[in-house]
Amino acid sequence: MAIVENVIYVQGRRTESPASLEETYELLHERQGMAWIGLYRPDQAELRSVAQEFELHHLAVDDAISAHQRPKLERYGDTLFAVLRSARYLDDVEKVEFGELHVFVGPAFVVTVRHAESPDLAKVRRRLEDKPALLSLGPEAVLYAILDQVVDEYGPVVAGLENDIDEIEDELFDGDPAVSRRIYELSREVIAFQRATHPLVSILEALQLGFDKYAVDLELQRNLRDVHDHALRTVERVDGFRALLHNALLVQTSLLGQRQNEETRHLTEASLKQNERGQEDLLVGSDPVRTDAGRHHLRDELPPHAGALVGRRLPPGVDVDGRDVRDPVHGVQATSLALRRAWKGIGVSAWVPAGMGPAGMGPAGMGREPPGWTPTSTSGIRPWPTIHGCRLPLRWSGGRTDPGT
Repeated sequence: MAIVENVIYVQGRRTESPASLEETYELLHERQGMAWIGLYRPDQAELRSVAQEFELHHLAVDDAISAHQRPKLERYGDTLFAVLRSARYLDDVEKVEFGELHVFVGPAFVVTVRHAESPDLAKVRRRLEDKPALLSLGPEAVLYAILDQVVDEYGPVVAGLENDIDEIEDELFDGDPAVSRRIYELSREVIAFQRATHPLVSILEALQLGFDKYAVDLELQRNLRDVHDHALRTVERVDGFRALLHNALLVQTSLLGQRQNEETRHLTEASLKQNERGQEDLLVGSDPVRTDAGRHHLRDELPPHAGALVGRRLPPGVDVDGRDVRDPVHGVQATSLALRRAWKGIGVSAWVPAGMGPAGMGPAGMGREPPGWTPTSTSGIRPWPTIHGCRLPLRWSGGRTDPGT
């Protein structure tokens, strides 16, 4: 049966517990008291019977049958219809389980329709029955007690969410990538909880606006204001949870970016070192003189004439455009650059004999040809001695000698 409990109250005290809805209707007319009918997932026939007896609005009845409604408060004549969202926290799976409660409040009746296990209306009923003076205030007192129970059940949910957020803050700097997913999933639960709690504040404010119009008892007004304060505190804390989770996600994203940049830097350094070793092995080969512990300056390995010339422009230990001449790889590049700069603007007559070039292509009687020079063709291209397997060609042009391109 969908009927959980069915009781007639007179002056705040239980007088009858009818076995059927039809009996409830008869006793209510006889005793002139208040009926509180509790239903759990009723079928349409049962709910239509209650709606016909108490003249409930069909739109409210349709909402109670279909469920899945947003929290709201509506008035149809002298009947109030409230939809409330209860909640409880499942700590093992970090989920918020939501319930839905529909409450019809009329002049002499209260009908509650639950679609979940929460809220615990049996606890509400026991508490009211222990306070006959409060229950004697009528259906408004029952509505107040239900609202109070719903807000009280929010407390463990808030505590559970807060505890999980504290754990996330501790995990942020541990480098666990799974924390991002946990933040996202917990944010979804917080947003759903916000949707349940925010409208409750408006419901309580609307009830307070009707205090004077419907002559609500003063003590009941105070109790409802207290529930309103608790609801506001809950909403503020939940809003704070959402902000904390948003900031936590930003921090996690930043930390992941830093870790990725650090890993990329290490990989790049390792790759550069590997390339340097590979190039050094290729250029140096097995020559023990050219190891890391004892490299010669390439300038000192040039032929005497070129070595003296380069020495004017490239002192030992000087970098050329960021290239250290003491490094075998960069030394070849630096030497080539230094030769181009050193020979630019210097005539062949400074040290190159006329016999180096083809007939008629230079001044005569200017000295000896440097060692290692070998005429190749009338094109003017002559090879420089091989340095670490790299050849530096030179081009004869007019009265000058420049490095080849």
